[in-house]
Amino acid sequence: MPITMATLPEQLLQDTGVHDIKDLQTLVPTLFVTSTTSETQTTARIRGVGTVGDNPGLESSVGIVIDGVPRARNGVAFGDLGEIEQVEVLKGPQGTVFGKNTSAGLINVITKRPSFTEEGNLEFTVGNHGAAGVAGSYSNKLSDYAAFRVYAVDRKRDGFNDVNVGVGPRTLTHDGDQDFHSVRAQLLIKPANDVDINIIGDYTQRNENCCVGVTVVRGPSAAIVNALAGGNGVIPAVDIDKRLAYNNRDTTQKITDKGLSVEANWGMPWLNNATLTSITALRKWDAIGGADIDYSGADIWYRPYGANDNSVRFKTFSQELRLAGHTDRIDWMAGLYYDNEKLQRHDAVTLGPAYEPYLSTALLGGIASNLAVFGIPVNMGNAGAFLSEAAGMPYRTAFTGAASRDRWNQEARSTAAFTNLTYHATDKLALTLGLRYTHEKKSVDSFYSNPNGGQGCAVALTNPASIDAALVGRGVPGFFTPFVTPTVIGYMCLPWANTLFNGRTTTQTFSDNEWSGTLKAAYRWSDSVMTYASAARGYKAGGFNLDRVQSSNGLSSGPQGIMPVTDTSFPGEFVDSYELGAKTSWQGGDLLLNAALFHSKYTDFQLNSFLGTSYVVRSIPELTTKGLYADLLWQTRLSGLSLQAGATYTDAKYGDDPLPDAGLALIPGNTASFAPKWAFTGGITYQWHFNDRLIGRFNVGAKHTTASTTPARTSTRTRRSRPTPCSMPASSSAQSASVGRSSCGATTSPTRPTCRWATTRRCKPARSTLSWAHRARSA
Repeated sequence: MPITMATLPEQLLQDTGVHDIKDLQTLVPTLFVTSTTSETQTTARIRGVGTVGDNPGLESSVGIVIDGVPRARNGVAFGDLGEIEQVEVLKGPQGTVFGKNTSAGLINVITKRPSFTEEGNLEFTVGNHGAAGVAGSYSNKLSDYAAFRVYAVDRKRDGFNDVNVGVGPRTLTHDGDQDFHSVRAQLLIKPANDVDINIIGDYTQRNENCCVGVTVVRGPSAAIVNALAGGNGVIPAVDIDKRLAYNNRDTTQKITDKGLSVEANWGMPWLNNATLTSITALRKWDAIGGADIDYSGADIWYRPYGANDNSVRFKTFSQELRLAGHTDRIDWMAGLYYDNEKLQRHDAVTLGPAYEPYLSTALLGGIASNLAVFGIPVNMGNAGAFLSEAAGMPYRTAFTGAASRDRWNQEARSTAAFTNLTYHATDKLALTLGLRYTHEKKSVDSFYSNPNGGQGCAVALTNPASIDAALVGRGVPGFFTPFVTPTVIGYMCLPWANTLFNGRTTTQTFSDNEWSGTLKAAYRWSDSVMTYASAARGYKAGGFNLDRVQSSNGLSSGPQGIMPVTDTSFPGEFVDSYELGAKTSWQGGDLLLNAALFHSKYTDFQLNSFLGTSYVVRSIPELTTKGLYADLLWQTRLSGLSLQAGATYTDAKYGDDPLPDAGLALIPGNTASFAPKWAFTGGITYQWHFNDRLIGRFNVGAKHTTASTTPARTSTRTRRSRPTPCSMPASSSAQSASVGRSSCGATTSPTRPTCRWATTRRCKPARSTLSWAHRARSA
């Protein structure tokens, strides 16, 4: 096949202990899978490109298809995959052979179908951090025309991070645990030799705690946080190996994933025995989670746990029809695809008792630092009361309690027609043409509220003279207040506290019609050597920011400010991709060696950026990724010994042209996040026979990557890191206010910001597990 694709067979997946999408990284050097604020916020990247950001309004750049059914968005498909028969990792834009189009690649998971012979499987797994799991399956025939398969799993693990709970109310002293169970049942019906119908139902529930952050850099505001937490706000000295986090609020998450699908295949007597395939699916995914978004032991602010507070819900119906056949010279396929996706998001932020004194102290300290250049001293006594003075309200009453409670209801419909034709011009030369036409229509209703009334912001907007008086009372000369007061207003009206959103409702619609496709040529030089060249045009739909967005002019593209943005839409993403590759086999097929050169240029790349006060999806004009990929699979001359290896070089960089938004000034010319230059995988498998009925298998594998940037704008080898609220304004304008929520999972540039009190990172548990499996088969 003239495409760069990693095909992972069942035995290799079993040997390496692959249970979910994250485990595939060890086998595919171009694949990277990361999580941010929770395990639900999980992103797959291929060749340095994936969905950047946790906003559920973003579609996935790398799609996940399980048994022919596309899964919606990041995190939805990242659970126990059960009994896997094969996994295909396709690189580059897709859409002419599968139902859902993607711009960067696709992971196609094929699970084991029911068997008409009795088959059983039982697996026990143990590991470090108290990891334990049990999984089992059973398959057999019900009659000569029907068979079933049932798979069930239960896995648990203790938290791998210790937690200092600070001032509470959190009591759980560990985080990052695992506790989920899943069941999957299939019924295969074969009423005739040329007809089969497979019905699949699955249910998964996770009840876990994730995710805290481990401090890797202490910033200048650590002293403020520590004081507010009675000395238990931030770790005294950075020590990553301790895996000690400071969080005073719970990180509880509950995820429910369930679905029903029906796949029918009919080998028709017409069109040279063409095959008609229908895949119908209904899926529902609910995620509820709480988070300590200041990542400290001080009670500054947090997201409360609750279905009506912080949750994301997807309900998706999809229908795919494919008709495939062949003639002497042409292999052809034509398909139709439709999905209707309903998405509901609840987002809530609650301000703790430490929010006002923290913000007051950090803000006043920034003002004092800026005015010190002019030799003007600012009174820092009882600095935590500054904002209550500015609002003319009692201490700790201007910013407290339920700050924001927002809801978005989005409906998206996608309709597409696609075809893939391969013309065998000669016995050696094959030409492939793939085309897709996609129609997208989306609408969203947004509802915003500030239960606490945003009283501090309301005073700032209606009575700025009160702020002037508070500044003068602190020693700021009157002629300076016109320059300083806008900064204070900006901090008092950060998005979650901005009273201009209170009671606001909006409705938006989006429609798009696009062509995409591919053209390929493959030449088979011999039975063991084939080369190919391909060009492809990919497309990913636009959508809406499902977050509070504000700017100085009420436009999403405007500078930072406090005016609510009504139009939060962003356009579709496009990619032009080119490949040159070779696939070879040697030693009678025992040695497989493949290699490819690739170059992809993305336009209007969808980047979810934290711009100091809010997350906004911006369209980056250009992102180019290019490189070289190679892999091999070698069944050596030594009986039972096989080797697997892969290597990739990736250069993924944004375009050099300056961007108009100052918040994105460091993007041009820099490397994309989670895109290391080099990545290597390797594995060794050895099998031996004890007797005719008992075999032993040994496998060891590893992956190494060079350093890469992360969405927290730091250069690191870790899986994730995140900044927490900065301690001072960068200048004396409201647009520069940068005290805000943690920018987990988003990036405005790959360099370190200038102010923060701490940078944190998640640590993954060591993968050290032992498993024992027993399989019994009988006729």
